[in-house]
Amino acid sequence: MRMLTKIAAATALAVPMFAAVPGVANATTAPTAPSASLAASCSSVTQIGTTAYLNVDGQTMASVKQYKGCGKNYSYLYVWQGYRDTHSSWNACTTILTGTTIRDVQCNSNMVEIWSSGADTLAECTQAMGWNGYGPWPDTRYDVVAKTDTRC
Repeated sequence: MRMLTKIAAATALAVPMFAAVPGVANATTAPTAPSASLAASCSSVTQIGTTAYLNVDGQTMASVKQYKGCGKNYSYLYVWQGYRDTHSSWNACTTILTGTTIRDVQCNSNMVEIWSSGADTLAECTQAMGWNGYGPWPDTRYDVVAKTDTRC
């Protein structure tokens, strides 16, 4: 009987812990923190500037953010669950932009997250830019572009 009491008490304590665990991003949200898929060259980054949203055909495709850490700037693109639920394939790119020069562009197909590998641009004014294309530069005839604010 004592064993059943202990199991019941442990279960009662565990239930609130599971209820507080956040769920997976849904169709209208994106993660609030970068995932572990950040390039191994830097394990600690801080978002700088605003988040930009890549809207394709009236639907939010992705969030674009700029981070700094380990002496570099990183761009990050996250494809939203709602877009993934309604599209079987997509292409996306992300880069650090200094003026009209792209640095550290990374493109991929059907990836949920894309991180740049890090641009040595902390001493420059930069933006993160993302688009729904193949790269290495957005084709303004077909690609939709989103840019964060400029950070100096």
